[in-house]
Amino acid sequence: MRLLVTALGAALLTAVGLTAPAQPRQEHTDSYVVIAAGETVGYLHATRTGDQVEIAYDVDNNGRGAGNEQTLTLNENGIPVRWTIEGHSLFGDPVHETMSQSDGRLEWNSQSDNGVLEVSEPRLYIAADGSPWSAGMYVRAVLASGETALPVAPAGELQVEAVPLDAPIEGLESATIYRLTGLNLGASYVVMDEDLRLIANISGMTILEEYADLAPQLAELRSGFDVRHQEELQDQLAHRFETPVVIRNVRVFDPDAGALSDLSAITVFQGEIVGVQPEADAWIGEDHQVIDGEGGVLVPGLHDMHAHISSSTGLRYLSAGVTSVRDMGNDPEGLIELINRIDAGELAGPRTVRNGMLEGRSPYSVRTGIIADTLDNALEAVRWYASHGYWQVKIYNSLPGDWIAPVIEEAHAWGLGVTGHVPAFVSPNYAIEAGYDDISHINQLMLGWLLEADEDTRTPIRLTGMRRAATLDLQSDEVQHTIDLMVEHGTALDTTAVTLELLMLSRSGEFPSSSAGHVEHMPIGFQRNRRRAFVTIDSPETDAEYRNGFQSLLDTMKLLDERGVQLLPGTDSSYGFPALREVELYVQAGISPARALALATLEAERYLGRDAELGSIEIGKRADFFLIPNDPLEDISNIREIRLVMKDGVAYLPAEIHHALGIRPFAEPITLPEAAQ
Repeated sequence: MRLLVTALGAALLTAVGLTAPAQPRQEHTDSYVVIAAGETVGYLHATRTGDQVEIAYDVDNNGRGAGNEQTLTLNENGIPVRWTIEGHSLFGDPVHETMSQSDGRLEWNSQSDNGVLEVSEPRLYIAADGSPWSAGMYVRAVLASGETALPVAPAGELQVEAVPLDAPIEGLESATIYRLTGLNLGASYVVMDEDLRLIANISGMTILEEYADLAPQLAELRSGFDVRHQEELQDQLAHRFETPVVIRNVRVFDPDAGALSDLSAITVFQGEIVGVQPEADAWIGEDHQVIDGEGGVLVPGLHDMHAHISSSTGLRYLSAGVTSVRDMGNDPEGLIELINRIDAGELAGPRTVRNGMLEGRSPYSVRTGIIADTLDNALEAVRWYASHGYWQVKIYNSLPGDWIAPVIEEAHAWGLGVTGHVPAFVSPNYAIEAGYDDISHINQLMLGWLLEADEDTRTPIRLTGMRRAATLDLQSDEVQHTIDLMVEHGTALDTTAVTLELLMLSRSGEFPSSSAGHVEHMPIGFQRNRRRAFVTIDSPETDAEYRNGFQSLLDTMKLLDERGVQLLPGTDSSYGFPALREVELYVQAGISPARALALATLEAERYLGRDAELGSIEIGKRADFFLIPNDPLEDISNIREIRLVMKDGVAYLPAEIHHALGIRPFAEPITLPEAAQ
């Protein structure tokens, strides 16, 4: 796209070393492809005619994806003064978004929110349901202003900066990469040519068709930007101790006892807990550094048993007290490299157990991990994961049912566990009897009681079908038989209740309960994303079905725990905070706070076979824990007010992390010794 600019804007562009864009050609269309894991999963067409832009956008990835048609009218500075968006969101909920501004009045209406702003001049509006093309428009508008940042509607500020490159991009030697911050939790990156035409939005990889072969190179560049930024943050935010450090005047949560200790002093040296003493008898050596816990509670680090980590998410996990995760699907080789850098202390991040995604080939395939075209390919993938130190194989939706048994047999022969979704047209009972060690997502278990045999769980019915749980009889023979099988075979359940809460209970214009306690602290873009529905609520009856269906989900968790089925708290998330909500949901289901915390700490490590080193605060274990001011056994939501996190003896102050990430802190930081690096 080319943008009309004022004479002043052109002069400012020249002043910063950019060439003012030429007049736009009439009826010019830019055609983009959307790429995921090297495969095309969608398209975007942007047609410019004078000051009007028409957008057609559609994505179909993993049986879901957003799609819309848009019409924008731009002013001379590239700011939209009228904008309509019609389409659907990720899981198909209808989208009707409008914005108009004139005579000092900006008015908008979206799935997330609506309102009116009085503005002295046209203001850049950030769409709730736009498309990857929007980011290029945002960059052009900021640059045309001659500033590096602009206030935006509905709220906040957008910052744009050119990213220095070590060398020109081969094939795009005159292009510039811009970083956008202020839209959401993380930064976005776009590639623009010398005329400020959008070449690619590399945060989500939407790229002009003629440059599609450069997608891997651009993805690698984007990863490098993230890594360098995270390296800088790790240097700033990680506090290390050369000598022993004593965290005194704290009570310690014991997962086995389900209780808090008397006031104690915990001594840590070189990442290991070397002393646990009564506060009154604490010995502190001359070279020891001291942290006063001010009567707070030390809790073992949480374990998110269903995570998807990246170089940019490590600090978010740590700031939420999550010191360990089980990664449930990632780039196979990239995950190994990332873990190595975290373990070396170069990047912040949780300890990570790696699981390898194994998917079958179909129109609904997820573009993560390894996609197998044949059974031999699937077995070869199992061997690859085993030989590269993976802990489990994760089976996904499109793996053919008759491959399940041989894949499990091969995995177990190599010492790998097996987890995953229940593939389409396969029952949970079959998966359990075939040898699944645990099932991913409580809906994948419950759908076996709710769907007909011919209903395809590769489609959004794996979510929408959960409304049928509203009338589920948990004492029915069908339900009890499945639970009997789980008990007999020792099959665990990775619940991810918080994700189902988000998907089932989100409503347009409201903050969902899944984000309770943290959404108000997030950037405006994140807040708007959370004020949206994922399912279509077309009547009070439909609303009640989803709400009652979610209650049935919670009741199922309670029943499974009572029957002795191992529950594994997980989030299917990538930013830490949902792990706190997951624990709260266990309590909401009727499980005691002590039991919920035990499941999220020591019980998770026992399942992984790591409880000799992790999961509780004891002499000889690794120093992974977090400090909160108040008793979580009285109110489980007290786990949100985290003042200090320690992972492997390295201390982090969540308030510092949150300031760096554009998040309003949740609690005042604890005071660290001056000698802490």
